[in-house]
Amino acid sequence: MAEQGTFSMETGLAALRAVGEETRLRLVALLAKSELTVKDATAILGQSQPRISRHLKLLAEAQLIKRYPEGSWVYYRLSEGAEGAFARDLVARLSEHDEVLIADQARFEALRKAKAEEAATYFASKAQTWDQERSLHAADHEVEEAMLRALGDADFRSFLDLGTGTGRLLELLSSRYETALGIDASHDMLAVARANLARNGLSKAQVRHGDIYALSVPPRSFDVVAVHQVLHFLDEPARALAEAARALRPGGRLLIIDFAPHGLEFLRDEHAHRRLGFAHEQMQRWLEGLDLELEQVTDLAPTAQETQKLTVTLWLARDQRVITDMPVVDPNREVA
Repeated sequence: MAEQGTFSMETGLAALRAVGEETRLRLVALLAKSELTVKDATAILGQSQPRISRHLKLLAEAQLIKRYPEGSWVYYRLSEGAEGAFARDLVARLSEHDEVLIADQARFEALRKAKAEEAATYFASKAQTWDQERSLHAADHEVEEAMLRALGDADFRSFLDLGTGTGRLLELLSSRYETALGIDASHDMLAVARANLARNGLSKAQVRHGDIYALSVPPRSFDVVAVHQVLHFLDEPARALAEAARALRPGGRLLIIDFAPHGLEFLRDEHAHRRLGFAHEQMQRWLEGLDLELEQVTDLAPTAQETQKLTVTLWLARDQRVITDMPVVDPNREVA
């Protein structure tokens, strides 16, 4: 068996042959930045879908990339093993001034911006009725009770709610925290959240417009971070989890609430879902990659009669760094 980080000569030759073509090298460079679908790659590279599919198939056969089917879509990303490390190292050695790669990156950014704007438009149109649209899964009170059980009875100092929406979690956990911050990308959602906080007199909580991929909060400043029904809207959920983990204090906990894998394709078109749920194994890999220990997994499954309802899963993970007498950081302080 090959040592960790190495591969056989046969595998190495296959990898070299796979990247020894312009389109495939461009694809590898894009996948080093983000996972993509065939539709994404077709739009960026301006080539036909069959041609892109063939190139991706060759890269997958060389074990440089992995394919992850999700409903009728397939996401591609670089492999995690030695082959993936080889691909990342190769991309890192490409000139940042290469005109072809610069153009590809510009089209990639434009595509990502368009998707973000599409989601923002959807959220803006639904801001006033968002809470009423969660009828596809277990009742809200059941999910909230499961969240409270997962977090336990002990109070904590600071709470961060990513994708806060109407600010419901800020209200739900208000007896547990000293200070709280909710972040959302939708100004319309934040307007609703602010009204709800004011109505409930929650002066110790505030909300802020922000990017879940680039949080403007100090690192290691929150005892609990929640990501409630947000990840399935994102193109890069792992990237958002990395930001959430960065905000955790040593010993802090990350609570994720989202859907288990399902096949309700209409949620893509009608509700702007990017992901059709997350498997236990996938979430565990992401969390372990962030040095977080998965402590608890809870599935809230529908009854046999509720055929159109989804299973909601709660994942609770803990930052395993040792808690020291580190200075207290104001978690609400915005950083550049």
